[in-house]
Amino acid sequence: MIEFIEVSKSFWTGKQRKVILDRASFRVELGNSLGILAPNGTGKTTLINMMAGLEKPDEGRINRVCRISFPLGFMGGVVNRHTGTENARYIARLYGLDPDYVEAFSRWLCGIGEYYDMPVGTYSQGMRARFTFSLMLALDFDIYLIDEGMPSTTDVEFNRKAGALLRERLESATVVIVSHQPATLEKFCRSAAVLHHGRIHLFDSLDEAKELYDYQTRG
Repeated sequence: MIEFIEVSKSFWTGKQRKVILDRASFRVELGNSLGILAPNGTGKTTLINMMAGLEKPDEGRINRVCRISFPLGFMGGVVNRHTGTENARYIARLYGLDPDYVEAFSRWLCGIGEYYDMPVGTYSQGMRARFTFSLMLALDFDIYLIDEGMPSTTDVEFNRKAGALLRERLESATVVIVSHQPATLEKFCRSAAVLHHGRIHLFDSLDEAKELYDYQTRG
């Protein structure tokens, strides 16, 4: 479960204060995947990062009582000067997993060949995205966090393998995904919410959320 209790978050843009959340309270229960609709520029990535514990609220409290992933595409703890092998084994030890398994799984999935034994700082953006995605899938979480703005890869074979593994994981796990496109949420979620002017409006169905979202974006 992830629970936000009277959470507020804002940023100073240099000209005005941009409000992401304004005393927002909501809960994500295990087994009930949630899609959150929000236009670009309204703080989707900030919201996901707060769920992961990467950013702190200005006010309020966030409770986490299960294993929550870092956002897809993000991997805290990866050190650029270390090789893929060294990073994979280090991350495995952080999560109390078998380093041999995590390294072998990641090496197989990301498919970057000899680069796996080179410093991560020498990777291209696409190779780094494949590497961090493979590490995330080597770990096991109760809730997976997906930000539509996450780094992507153009490698077709990697997308096929990683996509199949992710779909398999999500059959037994819970997902929270933020997007500005309702069609993206249809792949993962039944219930949905709309982020608007710092408030989270929860709905039992995606169709109900789409009605409010379409009305707000037209206005």
